Amino acid sequence: MRNNRTWRGCVFIAMSLDGFIAKPGGDLAWLTDPAPRAHTGSATENPAREWETFFPNIDVVVMGRRTYETVAGFDEWPFTCKPVIVLTTTAPSDPRIQLARDVGEAAALLGGLGAQRAYIDGGRTIQSFLAAELIDEITVSIAPILLGRGHRLFGELGADVQLTLRGHHATASDGLVRVTYDVETRKDPAPSPEIPRLG
Repeated sequence: MRNNRTWRGCVFIAMSLDGFIAKPGGDLAWLTDPAPRAHTGSATENPAREWETFFPNIDVVVMGRRTYETVAGFDEWPFTCKPVIVLTTTAPSDPRIQLARDVGEAAALLGGLGAQRAYIDGGRTIQSFLAAELIDEITVSIAPILLGRGHRLFGELGADVQLTLRGHHATASDGLVRVTYDVETRKDPAPSPEIPRLG
């Protein structure tokens, strides 16, 4: 599937140092409203992507049902100028989104939309796209906190995924350590893992 497409799957997400993207129940206050602390920042010649350098170059957004429900609860819909695909086996009534039952359908929709850079969001969706070798770029902002439990960003894979570091820096305002990687194509094709449908 990876070699027959023209779009790049791009991840931009934050996680705790121990790999969680949300607490049990979906609580994100540890990320959106952290306790103020005096962090040390660092600048480099090759910084990681930040939202301001990532999102303007995205033309389609793909997310799972849980992420969609979180975003739909915001005061304002943040994707007014971009098509949004939601992976789900149920059908929310929302004219702002298109539905895909699985990763294959989402990939077909991306091709039909003429996507060039697709923003893949949500833990289970990212895991499924990684398993299908449909992620090309990953930017992770590592928050200075250990959560101990919750929803993990990464899950099991059928084979190692090699990454090439493209940028990194840390921001003093929030203590986030930001890294951007390119995802390398597997040289020895691994058996395709079963890709779960998302609810």
